[in-house]
Amino acid sequence: MKWQNAIKDYQLFLRIERGLSKNTIDSYSRDLKKLENFLSVNEINYSPISIDEITIQQFVYEIAKAVNPRSQARIISGLRSFFDYLIFEDYRKTNPTDLIEAPKIGRKLPDTLSEDEIDSLISAIDLSHPQGERNRTILETMYSCGLRVSELINLKISDLFFEEGFIRVTGKGNKQRYVPIHFNAQKYISIYMNNIRSYIQPKKGFEDTLYLNRRGKGLTRQMIFMILKDLAIKIDLNKKISPHTLRHSFATHLLKNGADLRAIQQMLGHESITTTEVYVHVDKSYLKEVVDTYHPRK
Repeated sequence: MKWQNAIKDYQLFLRIERGLSKNTIDSYSRDLKKLENFLSVNEINYSPISIDEITIQQFVYEIAKAVNPRSQARIISGLRSFFDYLIFEDYRKTNPTDLIEAPKIGRKLPDTLSEDEIDSLISAIDLSHPQGERNRTILETMYSCGLRVSELINLKISDLFFEEGFIRVTGKGNKQRYVPIHFNAQKYISIYMNNIRSYIQPKKGFEDTLYLNRRGKGLTRQMIFMILKDLAIKIDLNKKISPHTLRHSFATHLLKNGADLRAIQQMLGHESITTTEVYVHVDKSYLKEVVDTYHPRK
């Protein structure tokens, strides 16, 4: 079995069997190609079926020189998943990464913005610009619903259920969930659709896509990053932010104002409550409020 064929089959498995997003699959594939390149450069003639633990360990030592511990841990996790797939398909009997330990990394707390900082970002949008109304609506939607950037750019008009107060979101693994949407975000979406989007001719395949660029196609992840980056510079925000920062802020502000952790988990689309619990670490006042409210000795 050649590496190229194995990687191609693995990509198909991740897409069809596990329903992973293109970005996740691309990330896994890049790490495998790094291993393939390592073997080629060092003239090590091992296939995916024959490669052993010692060689994998040599590769891990090599990448440790160039990447931080978090990236190193991610690469090891990706390799472990790949060899588990080969075992599942009966190509191998053992996983050469089983005894390789990933570096210990602390839990990275998400960056958040204050309510005032989010208001400043949105207020800095130039509504006289042709795309200003759309950009304001994008930020309001992300902050109102805690969306991932991929969920935002793939949002459809047919996903809007304003009478019920919900939108339908397609998350990781093509799993759908219904998320409440604030009336302010509903108002701005309606304004955008009536006054901006209705004058754009969608290209074929984008007729139902909510957010369009000037050429009638869907927006890219990079475009959303640039919108936020430009606004951060405009208001002299001394923080490194991304679309995910709005998602983190959504969850943190809900928790701070008394929302139940399980409800936040459902709205964010987290499979495990453990993932959502990181927001408790961001806002420790939540724990104090729980004790103050519910302890019998209060």
